[in-house]
Amino acid sequence: MNERWIYRARWTLILLLLVSVAAGLSQGITVQPQSVPVGQQGQNPGEDGKYVPPIKVTFVMETGEDLLQMIDQLPGESLEDNRWTHLYEEELGIQIHYDWIATGDVYNQKLGVSLAAGRFPDVVKVNPYQLRQLSNAGLIEDLTEVYQTHASPLTKKILEAEGRGAFDAATIDGRLMAIPESSSAIETAQYLWIRSDWLEKMDLLPPETMEDVLQISKAFTKGDPDGNGKQDTYGLAMTSYLWDPVMGVSGFMAGYGAYPNIWIKDKEGNLAYGGIQPEVRKALKVLQTLYLEGQLDPEFAYKNGSKEYRLIQDGKIGMLYGEQWTPFMLQTTRDRDPNAEWQAYPLVAESGRGILVPLRSNTGQYFAVRKGFAHPEVVVKLMNLHLDKNWGEQAEYETYYNDDSRAVWMLSPVTPFPGMKNMNAYRDIRDARKRGDFSSLENEALAIHKRIVAFESEGLKSGWGWKQTYGSLGAFSIADAYDRNGQLLYDEYTGGITETMVDRQLILRDLQLEAYMNIILGSPIEEFDQFVNDWYKLGGEEITSEVNAWFRVNVARNHPASAS
Repeated sequence: MNERWIYRARWTLILLLLVSVAAGLSQGITVQPQSVPVGQQGQNPGEDGKYVPPIKVTFVMETGEDLLQMIDQLPGESLEDNRWTHLYEEELGIQIHYDWIATGDVYNQKLGVSLAAGRFPDVVKVNPYQLRQLSNAGLIEDLTEVYQTHASPLTKKILEAEGRGAFDAATIDGRLMAIPESSSAIETAQYLWIRSDWLEKMDLLPPETMEDVLQISKAFTKGDPDGNGKQDTYGLAMTSYLWDPVMGVSGFMAGYGAYPNIWIKDKEGNLAYGGIQPEVRKALKVLQTLYLEGQLDPEFAYKNGSKEYRLIQDGKIGMLYGEQWTPFMLQTTRDRDPNAEWQAYPLVAESGRGILVPLRSNTGQYFAVRKGFAHPEVVVKLMNLHLDKNWGEQAEYETYYNDDSRAVWMLSPVTPFPGMKNMNAYRDIRDARKRGDFSSLENEALAIHKRIVAFESEGLKSGWGWKQTYGSLGAFSIADAYDRNGQLLYDEYTGGITETMVDRQLILRDLQLEAYMNIILGSPIEEFDQFVNDWYKLGGEEITSEVNAWFRVNVARNHPASAS
């Protein structure tokens, strides 16, 4: 059966089902009120903010390979019993307990089941869809007053550094229903990472246009850059999830003026979804050509990031798009080949087009508190202490955030951080380098500088990634230039999940991913036009209307003169 016919038939069926049962789609959460634990009903903190006797607060935890490997390097510490759990009990009288701990897909499945059943821990980290559903079902506490009363000045400064967008997204019917774990959008900026040793071997220059990128990709595929006499290398790394922050395609598509994951302004000044714009069509056609010419791993569509990375580790791929933390992943390629050298380069555009670097809204997680929990303020108190210990006046950064290149911050159940901390650290190091005086560096900037120096003077292996990120030619030097040159393109929509998004957004994302992937793998480019039509029919039209309604209110609030 023709794949394109299957695609159309399936999404037509979904459209019919949505029309007939839309009213019931948002009723999946069962309301099961939970009682307040015995002994906690009337407990209040002392004058120093510490609960006496201590109170128990439950969470669930997602773990992964990186976290488990780190625990193995920390004698005497575990996921349940570590420097952070000790600190929270000693200073706040809060005992951290985990109802369960799971990895990856298992974690997401278990969390989905527990939320749907209305039975979840005292404090739970949720995405925007889950937040809206829990709020609609009346299962979580209103944290409006909790935040205003208990958040420290440092916490408010950090969480609100990029404006109120993250809080707007967590505000439902005028009430703050969760605390956002906000971050800076600039952390999502993309860079082009290239095997610079292969560039030199192929006698190629760094790319200045997308045409150059395509030339490099072809040379890396056809020119035997690994020197083994076989045509077994590929130009560009990609994964089955096209929006991965490393090995995704958003940086590639930006070179054609395509921004598939953000809302942009159209010619009339209204908001339009970037994923349905004609520029995407052209970018997909180019990716299709790369695939059909063998410049992409022929099995990329079936591989997640870990599986695709094995080809990079084996020295079979010479180029990828990725965020600033990419070199910490690439580090292991140098274990197998000490001559492997990767360099970050800025995004480039096709000839005749200026480059804009799309930035996603970087707040996707929110801490909600179970309805009826006696101490909803604990989530803010935990955040206060976490931020103070890492970025306060008496910070102990190398004890509680990054201990000898180990990300010990991950041991904490809440992990807020200053969104611009990485950029600020780079700028502090850059300015000190210009002065030739590093004596003023402290906390994070000082720790990073010491690792770069250790790499340059002692050959410390782990210092390579720090230099490629924070060094004079590292990723943040490029981000700094993006900023100075006005090349950053922010997502125009920072509101929360709209009513239609609750039921339709995940379906639309699956629709988009499948259509894009089909085209890259060889389906006729006309499938993109069908996707756009289906996107509107399956809820995109309503979502666009809701997004623009928010936009008009937001513009009027922030720029009263322009709204008149």
